[in-house]
Amino acid sequence: MSTVSLLSTPSRLTRFQSGATPFLFILLGVIYASWAARIPAIRDALQLSPSQLGMVLLGGGFGAVGSFPLAAWLVGKFGGRRAAWYAGLGLIVVLPALALAPDMLWLTIVAVGLGAASGCFDVAINALGTADEKAAGRSTMSLLHAWFSVGAVSGALLGSAMAGFAITPLMHFGIASILLLLPLYIAYQALPPDQIEQTGNRTYFAIAHGPLVALGIIGFCGAVAEGSIADWSGVFMKDQMAAHDGVAPLAYAAFAALMLLARLVCDRMKDRFGARRIVAFGAALAAGGIFIAITALNIPLTIAGFAIAGAGFAAVFPFVFSAAGRHGSTALAAVATFSYSGGLIGPPVIGFLAQGWGMQAAIGLIGVMAIAIAVVASRARWLE
Repeated sequence: MSTVSLLSTPSRLTRFQSGATPFLFILLGVIYASWAARIPAIRDALQLSPSQLGMVLLGGGFGAVGSFPLAAWLVGKFGGRRAAWYAGLGLIVVLPALALAPDMLWLTIVAVGLGAASGCFDVAINALGTADEKAAGRSTMSLLHAWFSVGAVSGALLGSAMAGFAITPLMHFGIASILLLLPLYIAYQALPPDQIEQTGNRTYFAIAHGPLVALGIIGFCGAVAEGSIADWSGVFMKDQMAAHDGVAPLAYAAFAALMLLARLVCDRMKDRFGARRIVAFGAALAAGGIFIAITALNIPLTIAGFAIAGAGFAAVFPFVFSAAGRHGSTALAAVATFSYSGGLIGPPVIGFLAQGWGMQAAIGLIGVMAIAIAVVASRARWLE
């Protein structure tokens, strides 16, 4: 059956349209977690030190931050639907290339490509999510980001299983890319045509200013925390807790799983208590989870600490992107640039701290970032 006939009837079209944007969030989560789950194996294969791995992750951050003007241009010129299609193809091509890198230099170059594709894809799907939220007339962004967490949990568990059965990262990433390609195309076809606003002198690059700065700071600290946990929790489990390759990804899986559960209720809690209170309380909870994890008493307690942190950070990106997206794709890209600078800086800083002070001190920085989020969020009026 062809894709055209699959989407031919109105009832099927409506179902596919309603599920298309959530699937795109799932896809990003699967790819993000697949890479994160196999970082320890790729690090060991290339014999990278913590500081060298930090430089690789820095490349990914550069790619993401540098891509946001391009992402704003893609969304502004083609719309979120086509921008997500183009960037999604980039993600599917780049993922297997990570496992083909023969040394640190090539791995860093490919990581730049992964960061650029994920940055463009992220802005595109959040633009789609903002449009859906406006059409619904209520808060729905947290639920969409919950679908990202569904993908992240699935990707982390799949990575754990692949590592447990000694399947190579190349085969793992190749299988994931092949399986995601057709659903990506179906989602692209199912989305309604883009409604592009034609403006004369449209600006596609902007630096967060005024009230957007507070949103950017929250997003920056959130990106430091979430990106560092994704990239380093498995390494922490393996090096600090002597966990097996099949067990190490479970820390991130637990983080993503509790984030998923929390995001299922964040929209309702936002409507009742307000975004500022939810983000501030959650960040304080996340700090407690991180400090539990770094005590490193045993593997179950460490996994539980990361899980608590996932629940605490759940509201950060949905509410920050929802607030910024209400002011257009350029404002969204500006806040995303500020935010994902944390993804640029955080993982390599963790690597350098781990090299000099040990993994516990390095992961402890994430708890400090969580406290900073709680303080700023309590005063960020534009979150509402």
